[in-house]
Amino acid sequence: MTEVILAVKDLRKSFGGHNAVNGISYEIVRGEIFGLLGPNGAGKTTTIAMMTGLFKPTSGNVSFTMNGQRWNSSDVKPRLGLVPQEMALYPTLSAWDNLLFFGRIYGLRGRKLRERVKIVLEMVGLADRAKEPIDSYSGGMKRRINIAAGLLHEPDVLFLDEPTVGVDPQSRNAIFENIQTLNSTGLTIIYTTHYMEEAQRLCDRIAIIDRGRVIALDTPGNLINSLGGGLIRLGLHNGLGKTVAHNGRAHPEVRDITIMDDCLIVETHNPQKALIGMLDIINQMDVRVTSLEVMEPNLEAVFLQLTGKSLRDN
Repeated sequence: MTEVILAVKDLRKSFGGHNAVNGISYEIVRGEIFGLLGPNGAGKTTTIAMMTGLFKPTSGNVSFTMNGQRWNSSDVKPRLGLVPQEMALYPTLSAWDNLLFFGRIYGLRGRKLRERVKIVLEMVGLADRAKEPIDSYSGGMKRRINIAAGLLHEPDVLFLDEPTVGVDPQSRNAIFENIQTLNSTGLTIIYTTHYMEEAQRLCDRIAIIDRGRVIALDTPGNLINSLGGGLIRLGLHNGLGKTVAHNGRAHPEVRDITIMDDCLIVETHNPQKALIGMLDIINQMDVRVTSLEVMEPNLEAVFLQLTGKSLRDN
């Protein structure tokens, strides 16, 4: 039987006249890796801030279920681990001293603190570099120490906000391995990213967020299967998109066509056959193609289908 550890209901946050989060709702099950995905500015970090009690919602609520009781974010802060997108480290101090400092903030002292520092350094594979100053570390190593700081107090829920931004592939793989190892011990992880390939590899379920709203929520496999064969993105030059779309919808391999600015987003059962058919139509109408992209079924194609823009657009 699955146990809900975190419930978000109609969460909203406004800054002046800007609605950063616009009525988000979902439940997170104990022991899963739950992904919050979306482009920069979609509302992911603001949502994390409200779930961890750093921001007070404009409306809506966040509740946690621990030890059979329901709590709000402020009640369970000591049981939450937060790894922010920005580095939360003192560059002139060693990794060891940074972790001692953060451990004391969590209330750890003496032998228990030193033991936890050793354990988390081993977890992130940096025990042999513990005495070196943080400013001598690579970007990926700093990210791993950032994660270690969030694990010192053995949290029940770990929030990772864009943990691989700006790191090299080797460090990214090390972070992935750390996350999967932590999750295998039963740790619940909320993971925000705008890299779809990361979510597809790590997450049990995914909420895709755009403009402060959840526009899709399911397992990676179900989201990808909902797409069917794939997508074709066609940029056209001379404003005949509506006519091309009307004619293209009659093709047997085309499921639907959406017009986004000067682009056609073609949902298809068979990308190769649909592309040949669309190009025949375009040639007959003497329309110039300005861009062409064929996307096999994956999470980024799902996002494009839902929003009409690339996941990495701002």
